[in-house]
Amino acid sequence: MKKNTDSELRQTLLSLTETLDSAGGKPLSSVKKRLVKTRVEMVLNQQDISNAAFQHSILCQAFLPYKDPGHEVRLWDHRQGSARLLLKAGEVLNPKTDEWEQIGLPYGAKARLILAYVNTQAIKAQSPIVDVEESLSAFIAKLGLHREGKTIAMIKEQLRRLAASNINMAFTLSNEQVVQTKFDIIKAFDLWFPRDDSQRVLWTSQIQLSEDYYKSLAQHAVPLNIEALKALAHSAMAIDIYTWLAQRLHRIEGTQFVGWANLKEQFGQAYTRMDNFKRDFRATLLLVKTVYKEARIEELDNKGFNLQNSPSQIPKSVYQVPALNGE
Repeated sequence: MKKNTDSELRQTLLSLTETLDSAGGKPLSSVKKRLVKTRVEMVLNQQDISNAAFQHSILCQAFLPYKDPGHEVRLWDHRQGSARLLLKAGEVLNPKTDEWEQIGLPYGAKARLILAYVNTQAIKAQSPIVDVEESLSAFIAKLGLHREGKTIAMIKEQLRRLAASNINMAFTLSNEQVVQTKFDIIKAFDLWFPRDDSQRVLWTSQIQLSEDYYKSLAQHAVPLNIEALKALAHSAMAIDIYTWLAQRLHRIEGTQFVGWANLKEQFGQAYTRMDNFKRDFRATLLLVKTVYKEARIEELDNKGFNLQNSPSQIPKSVYQVPALNGE
């Protein structure tokens, strides 16, 4: 077994060097070095359930904003095929001022990582109540993020935005029929953190997932490799492409084609020009395929991509989403 693992590791290193070192023999960038290290760790630890994180399948298809749309923007409408995601910014009551404060929309890579954290904690604990204490600090560290004041403040802000917002999902079945679901993720929360982050990273706040979301999550959780999230934590688009492939590729029978127009609708929220989107999508997909090497996706004559059945990064023999307590 050890000999086989070493052989696979050597082949992985050679493959990664050939794939990533496109600078003509120059040293790899810090991002690419992290991707190389991540892939090696994934080869060695692919059977370890502690490396599993989870995202809801809906949020692997329709996504949050990449960048802050601005405090004045209270609605985010994202379309993916027949599915529509409507994200609404919320309000929280400030206990110090006794006034309702408007909270902006969640956005970026940090919000996506927090969702994966909340989902993972709920699934592993088999409880809709998530304690945001040392576990979040440990999760941040495992993702390789610095637990400095700026990062902690950003994590807290995105968590508050997620807690205050609510989601509507709609699926168009025909010109005359639409199925719509209100999908509040978090039902109750206590997220007024202390201002002083310099002494200890210990948070006593708690959130409670809504019953509908919690039940749906148990049925539709998509397993992700936390090492892959760690490697892609710098890019919201990379996280979205990775989660999209993770929930889709293992379900494909035969080959499916996805055109550039559909990809831009799904991932090109920040782009007006197709040529710019194609350039960045290709570059980001290359990074994603480095940590999801098993993904079988190939470009077809500049028309789009062929998707083929690919194994999940977290084998079903390793993970099992627990049934809800009492069910």
